Amino acid sequence: MVGSISYFQKGLVNIKTAIVFGIPSIIAVFLTRVFILPAIPNELFNVGDFTVTKSILLMLIFAVLMIFASISMIKKTEELVDEMPQKQQFNYPLIILEGSVVGVLTGLVGAGGGFLIIPALVLLSKLPMKEAIGTSLVIIAAKSLIGFIGESSETVIDWLFLIKVTSFAIVGIFIGMGLSKRINGEKLKPTFGWFVMIMGIYIIVKETMLK
Repeated sequence: MVGSISYFQKGLVNIKTAIVFGIPSIIAVFLTRVFILPAIPNELFNVGDFTVTKSILLMLIFAVLMIFASISMIKKTEELVDEMPQKQQFNYPLIILEGSVVGVLTGLVGAGGGFLIIPALVLLSKLPMKEAIGTSLVIIAAKSLIGFIGESSETVIDWLFLIKVTSFAIVGIFIGMGLSKRINGEKLKPTFGWFVMIMGIYIIVKETMLK
């Protein structure tokens, strides 16, 4: 929330994109947390001695999508290196579909979805990298709030852990905003793409080999 306000003040939030992408995403998060997630059994199937649980499957799906998103960003960046910046385009059906898919994944995995939102905004809406980051923060803040509201009343929340994580996140946001002033937006695309790919591979290894 702190980061999104700061990006608002700097004019790095695209309101139209936040609405077109955010509304279906927020609706999908709420419906997923209330109806879909509780209906999935905790243990799904076995592969030899390895039991695939709901949490493992969801994390693997999330990781695979992260890798595909990262490849798209890296490839797109290489193709457009020598081209002039493109005017923003709105493929409404595709953006709405992407928002809904990211919303479902956010609701299932419980993550903010930034790894998928930023590539979607850069590739589908043609937003500059820094503007995509600011817009994604607004969408993530709204989705996280709706997902929290839709959480089961029986869920135990570790408030102390939540406060600690939030505090570190706020510090990281301010550090990131400071660094962004010194880094060219176009150079952030491949860097972010490779980072997302590494994280996706790490999640797959962690969930399958390090259990």
